Amino acid sequence: MIQKSTLIHLRIPFSIFLMPFFIFALSQSPNPNIPYLILSFIIIHLFFYPSSNGYNSYFDKDEESIGGIENPPPVSKELYYTSLLFEFIAIGLAFIVNWQFALMVFIIAMASKAYSHPITRLKKYPIGGLLIVSFFQGIWTYLMSYLAINGLSYSEVNLYELLLPASLCTLILLGSYPMTQVYQHNEDGRRGDQTFSRMIGIKGTFIWTASVFTIGAGGFSYYFITKNLTVALYAFPLFMLPTLVYFLTWFIKVLKDEKAANFKSTMKLNMLSSLGFIAFFVFLTILKYI
Repeated sequence: MIQKSTLIHLRIPFSIFLMPFFIFALSQSPNPNIPYLILSFIIIHLFFYPSSNGYNSYFDKDEESIGGIENPPPVSKELYYTSLLFEFIAIGLAFIVNWQFALMVFIIAMASKAYSHPITRLKKYPIGGLLIVSFFQGIWTYLMSYLAINGLSYSEVNLYELLLPASLCTLILLGSYPMTQVYQHNEDGRRGDQTFSRMIGIKGTFIWTASVFTIGAGGFSYYFITKNLTVALYAFPLFMLPTLVYFLTWFIKVLKDEKAANFKSTMKLNMLSSLGFIAFFVFLTILKYI
């Protein structure tokens, strides 16, 4: 039986924060294959992401709050082997869709390992780490999800047509990922990890996130215009409004006291942002059938 600490570190509920781009890919899919849609969702969110979370936790050995866990329990060797098992299952199941999807799951799994493992430890490089995470959780995840949802092979995918929406996912990650590090400066410093958020500071992280998200909003607007999605153009800011209000309110508190950049506030922002994007992309999906 799996230990409670292992289940906690797999952070399966935390996968909701990583769900928006899968839903975005679904909303832009011309002919979703329902069995592959369900299977790929399970592979990515119930096996790959927990595997990545567990592997990262095992090598980080955090003592302070981390994404989705306020008080992380000590890690065990069981967590390491369970994360590898989940990864093996994810790649194995991906072959049911096609070998191209399986290859993409394998590659993103290797990138995840390189991010955390002591030998490579990309996490300790502020710019390189941010770019790797943003690329694989953004562009790569969008393309991987799109391919699987539609049951397509590489030769059947119009990469040029998908490049803009996929790049928008990476742009959102470039803005949001540093914010997930804003409360971990002490813990990252103890391990010698110079994350991007540590490099630019707490207030700098808020300014960076606001700036990149503004560019991202412009990018989404341009994309909706090119797709003649006028309704989406006006609906997008409405779905994002709760996140914007919370972000600005929180930033004012941080300007007065940097201790306000804590775990609970970060998780609230993550939840609002993720749910806002998910709701909006579900709305886009429904628009296709109206």
